Amino acid sequence: MEVIIVKGADAVAEMGAQLVCELLNKKPKAVMGLATGSTPIALYQKLIQCYQQGEASFRAVTTFNLDEYIGMTADNPQSYRSFMDRELFDQIDILKANTHVPSCGLDDNPRAIGTAYENAISAAGGIDLQILGIGSNGHIGFNEPCSSLSSRTRVKTLTESTVRDNSRLFSAGEFQPHLAITMGIASILESRRVTLLATGAHKATAVRDAIEGPLSARCQASALQTHERATFIIDEAAASCLEYRDYFRWANSENTPIIEKFGNFYELDQT
Repeated sequence: MEVIIVKGADAVAEMGAQLVCELLNKKPKAVMGLATGSTPIALYQKLIQCYQQGEASFRAVTTFNLDEYIGMTADNPQSYRSFMDRELFDQIDILKANTHVPSCGLDDNPRAIGTAYENAISAAGGIDLQILGIGSNGHIGFNEPCSSLSSRTRVKTLTESTVRDNSRLFSAGEFQPHLAITMGIASILESRRVTLLATGAHKATAVRDAIEGPLSARCQASALQTHERATFIIDEAAASCLEYRDYFRWANSENTPIIEKFGNFYELDQT
């Protein structure tokens, strides 16, 4: 597990964008897993800039989003499909047919939807790079505390804290779903590389539990401790509760020459 601590939120987004651009330059047909939420927005703004400046093309990229609200139609401005179109897809050269967001209507069988989504990821060759945020309670995707660490794409009931955290995005009186369909922890861990972005002091406890705490269903992000190529890119505020933050800074400085020489994705099939 790699932990990179940078000065602020803008540096987190910048480093995340550099990682994505390196992947796309080495593997133009990459498969990416994407996240929604406030933290990824800054990353997507950087990626749009990279595209506009000719530093990256998404023309051959395939994407799979982590989650979506149950019963939320794609044309609803609050849907994660609308979020992704608005914040990223409509501003780059990606083919919409290659972008996937799980969708489960109120009358759809979530078990069938989940299996179909998993099969689509497998058919695409698996995810090369999964981008993650982290909830204040340690969830990734919508895998709330005490979700199974071997879970697959399925329906989850959101915790009251998650509903409360997300309520700022909904107007007074507007329907706010309490159910979502989400990729599971096992699905996420099958990605070849995972990068989690976190900013702000309000994420510091969750970041500490994910990196330094025990492997536990209580903090779903702690499952990333078992991943061979998991990277946390966090700002100083999000790192403020880490006991070993000085070691992480030192380790990163020691590893930088290797990365500069060989890159982050030298192991990928570049055909």
